[in-house]
Amino acid sequence: METSINQSAFQVAEISISYSSKIKNSERPKLNSSREVYKVFSETWNPDTIELLEQFKVLLLNRANRVIGLFEVSSGGVSGTIADPKLIFGTALKACASAIVLAH
Repeated sequence: METSINQSAFQVAEISISYSSKIKNSERPKLNSSREVYKVFSETWNPDTIELLEQFKVLLLNRANRVIGLFEVSSGGVSGTIADPKLIFGTALKACASAIVLAH
């Protein structure tokens, strides 16, 4: 009886993110300026809903400022959305990102 209680006390949940890329690291976009960051974000936002729907996204970068990926943290209503820091940092850590850029 006591053994089953102790075993369940040490079980933890694992964060799971999906990342699939067929692009070599050398072929990933390298960002050198805020203008280039803006371009990446603007290409991912739907122009039909950008003024209607609040969204929060995170751009994940490696040490060479090459794009690892883009993560949509949340999508809300007309006047707001929730950005949970635990989701943001958890995703950045699991993706081994060296830098993040937040956009809202």
